[in-house]
Amino acid sequence: MSRNFELLQSAGKSPDVFEPERESEVPKLSVDDEVVPVQLEGAERNEIAKLVNRVFLVGAESPRRVAFMGADASTGCSRICARSAELLAASAAGRSVCVVDANLRAPTLHRHFGMQNQQGLADALLEASPIRKYITRLAGNKLALITAGSSVDGWQTLLGSQQMQTRISELHREFDFVLIDIPPLSQSSGGIALAKMSDGVILVLKAHSTRREVAQQVVSELKSANVKMLGAILNERRFPIPESIYQRL
Repeated sequence: MSRNFELLQSAGKSPDVFEPERESEVPKLSVDDEVVPVQLEGAERNEIAKLVNRVFLVGAESPRRVAFMGADASTGCSRICARSAELLAASAAGRSVCVVDANLRAPTLHRHFGMQNQQGLADALLEASPIRKYITRLAGNKLALITAGSSVDGWQTLLGSQQMQTRISELHREFDFVLIDIPPLSQSSGGIALAKMSDGVILVLKAHSTRREVAQQVVSELKSANVKMLGAILNERRFPIPESIYQRL
């Protein structure tokens, strides 16, 4: 992923327009790298810190179950999800975080933590063992990972199943925050069902790649499903974009 990406917010007047976040005083995120080693530096670290501050650390009403969805394939969504989980877990707030790979068709989240795709979510959806069996602890009790797990048929149906809802509820009780990497709608309609189980979605767009029509369609489908849009990220931005340009996105 480029070290440059930009936080966007969904404009209140129209679900198919995004505009840049207003630059304001953003509290500095206090991070303890000894608690959770954070694989970030420079501009990328600063942007992820903004994301963590603005979405997860806004007070008692902060969303605790957040889905990360790419508008289409190869947007860098999994990396952003992984690094957000690290920084959130390493924050001085001391909260526990579990990051879940729900992209059962093309799992990549485990690679961002240097792990193997061992038994994970797919297995948890087919078995009755406690959710702890499928959790890999990455940094003490602060950060944990559930990989996608075994390759299974009918994985789209599993994402919208009652067992999926049960597993999300278990994680919600076990951890302060649950971050879920879900497949883009172009790959799976099951992503919508899973998004509805979350407190909201962060949509990841890729500069010079994601078409406006695709982004508009995704936002429209999320709105129709009553899924809350928490914001959007324009990934791999190569240069600053004037605010006026966003009005045509």
